[in-house]
Amino acid sequence: MATSTANPSAPAARPRLADKYRNEVAPAVAKQFGIQNKMAIPRVTKIVVSMGVGKSIENRARIDHAARDLGAITGQKPVITKARNSISGFRLREGMPIGLAVTLRRERMYEFLDRIISVVIPRIRDFRGLPRKLDGRGNYSFGLSEQSVFPEIPLDKVEFVQGMNITICTSAGEDGPAEALLERMGMPFRR
Repeated sequence: MATSTANPSAPAARPRLADKYRNEVAPAVAKQFGIQNKMAIPRVTKIVVSMGVGKSIENRARIDHAARDLGAITGQKPVITKARNSISGFRLREGMPIGLAVTLRRERMYEFLDRIISVVIPRIRDFRGLPRKLDGRGNYSFGLSEQSVFPEIPLDKVEFVQGMNITICTSAGEDGPAEALLERMGMPFRR
């Protein structure tokens, strides 16, 4: 019987993008904006991935399938968001499940961002770059129209095409340093 020689108490390897941030991106951004204090250098703090599953009102299975797909994509169990108000025109009652959300931090955040930059975005058909539109406070949001661009989702298992929103939150308080940070990390913005 073979035994594993790996030490279970050994620290896991740091994500590739975390090392790139520490060794290349942070010094370059600090130099570009004249930041002396290394704690003031902008960094990615969290990534929020959310899906609105409004069609789950008609078909309850859609929320389960979307939760399974979002869990496979992010590696974390999604939180089900529920309706706050009742809207009779949409046949929506307060408390009905209408969406999913996952917040990624630390290693999972860097691994997810690395997969977005190096695997997912190149798989988008007719891709011409992401728009350079940040929210004014250094956060960047963009949407994907279907979950099948992720390699974790087998195309033959997709029952419902479901889009998602991805928000990258940074510690920069303004758009200039945040845009420079994301561009140096590899986000393919339009020229």
